[in-house]
Amino acid sequence: MPVSELELYEQMLAVALEEARIGLAEGGIPIGAALFTKAGELVSRGHNRRVQQGDPSVHGETDAFRRAGRQRSYRDLVMVTTLAPCWYCSGLVRQFRIGTIVVGESRTFAGGLDWLRENGVNVIDLDNADCRKMMEAYTAAHPEVWNEDIGED
Repeated sequence: MPVSELELYEQMLAVALEEARIGLAEGGIPIGAALFTKAGELVSRGHNRRVQQGDPSVHGETDAFRRAGRQRSYRDLVMVTTLAPCWYCSGLVRQFRIGTIVVGESRTFAGGLDWLRENGVNVIDLDNADCRKMMEAYTAAHPEVWNEDIGED
C-alpha cells in the first residue's frame, strides 16, 4: 500500500524530531531539521547547535543544509523542521530555492512562513503536538537563550 503524502511528511518529521531531542540532550535548543528528496530519501539531518558550539549561525536548518553538502540544485528538496524557520533560515530556503518546507509547528513561533508562502514556497504545517510541547517547555525554562536565538532583546 502506498504511503500518503501526509504520512510521508510525518515520517520525515520524525527524523527532525529525533534531531531536536538529540540537541536538547546535549543542552541545546530543541530544534531539529532534515533535508529529503521529494520521494522521501534522506539527504541530511541536523539540529540547532548554537549553545553547544558557541556559534550563533548553527540553527537546525543551517546544520542540515551544511551537512547536505554541495548540491547542483535544491529546488526538488524538502526541508523539514520541527519549528517554523526564523528569518535567517527562511532566507536560506529562499536563497537556494528549496521548493517545499514541512514544519512541525508554528504556534510557538511563526517565523517567516507567510513570507515563504508569498514567495512561492510550498509550506506544510503539521501542527505536531510533540514539537509544540517540546518548544513550549524549553522556552518557558530558558527564555533568555530562546530570545537570543531569535534575536529578541
